[in-house]
Amino acid sequence: MNTTPRLNWFKLVPKSFEAILAVNTTIESSTLGKVLVDLVYARVSQINGCAYCLDMHVRDLRKQGEEWQRINSLPTWREVSFFSARERAALAWAESLTRLADRHDEREAEFAALKADFNDQEIAELSVAIAQINTWNRLNVGMRVPVAVKPLA
Repeated sequence: MNTTPRLNWFKLVPKSFEAILAVNTTIESSTLGKVLVDLVYARVSQINGCAYCLDMHVRDLRKQGEEWQRINSLPTWREVSFFSARERAALAWAESLTRLADRHDEREAEFAALKADFNDQEIAELSVAIAQINTWNRLNVGMRVPVAVKPLA
């Protein structure tokens, strides 16, 4: 497997990089909460195979006090009881918006589940956050942004 970085995209298109960072700032100031956002970011990064983003958001979750069992159970969140109804709705929506070509028949039910735990503003913020991590994943996977080797806490 070739893991040599392809292009340093953020230096080649600094205005685009800054614009993407600006969207991150709006997400950080949302009412969603950092843990929920990082759970979504980590799950989407797992689906998209983005090692760089997955590493970053798992580290962020650990810094926020998340236990390894919940982090390790993200791929199987439907089969465990470690996630709240709000987190489950967010994770289902994240998977739905990440896998756009799949699960069309489930999207209405997933959106209805969101309405039970999120207001319209939060649904919009969550959807932007999901789109944002998909953007980061595609750029970082496409350009092979490397993951630094360092111990996990």
